Amino acid sequence: MIEFDHVTRTYGPKTAVADVSLAIPRGELFALLGPNGAGKTTSIRMLVGLLHPSRGTIRICGHDVVADPRAAHLHVGYVPDEPCLYDKLTGREFLSFIADMFGMPRHLARGRIDREIECFELGEFADDLSESYSLGMKQRLVFAASLLHDPGVLVLDEPMVGLDPRSVRIVKDLLAARTREGMTVFMSTHTLAMAEEMAERVGIMVRGSLRFLGTVDELRAQVAVEATSLEQLYLELTSPGGARP
Repeated sequence: MIEFDHVTRTYGPKTAVADVSLAIPRGELFALLGPNGAGKTTSIRMLVGLLHPSRGTIRICGHDVVADPRAAHLHVGYVPDEPCLYDKLTGREFLSFIADMFGMPRHLARGRIDREIECFELGEFADDLSESYSLGMKQRLVFAASLLHDPGVLVLDEPMVGLDPRSVRIVKDLLAARTREGMTVFMSTHTLAMAEEMAERVGIMVRGSLRFLGTVDELRAQVAVEATSLEQLYLELTSPGGARP
């Protein structure tokens, strides 16, 4: 469903992402980890078409995100690290706007909007202007918008920012259910406990390169230290002079 084929992104003399190759199949929840400045957000922005690779190719459901962006983007839902809404639209109006952008027929859009409002428990606020929403409510609305068109791929950049514990549980349960149904999830996060709990595989980026790609058990074997949690393994791998492949 998602393919990075020798992808590099440079900014002048600086290389933000260096020759990354990665394939994520249907129905997998993949977590991309790494310290600040490692290249995670650049990778996500290339995946959703906000940036173009300097070299290499990215495909979503077989569609090149540069050569055929419209076809690729129809398969993608995206939740950025900072929710971006239109303050003078209500939550329901914003969801209607997103449905129109995807060309959804009105009768279908109404049902999908009601579904996501119920799923994310937005009914009490759906007809209020989004400028009155808390950060967590805005994030829940963005999640709802990302899922309106039933995408095959969901891309998440720090998805738990601003969410209260109940909202976190709603999102976790939803991601588990959707991946069982075949949706592919690409998630960048600093929340290592969530990655360990939910991800089938993790990738760890350091200075633009994938230092590790695999399961947590495979990471334990590679690092070969007496560490049991993903947090301990991550810190060992990403610390200066830490374990190397």
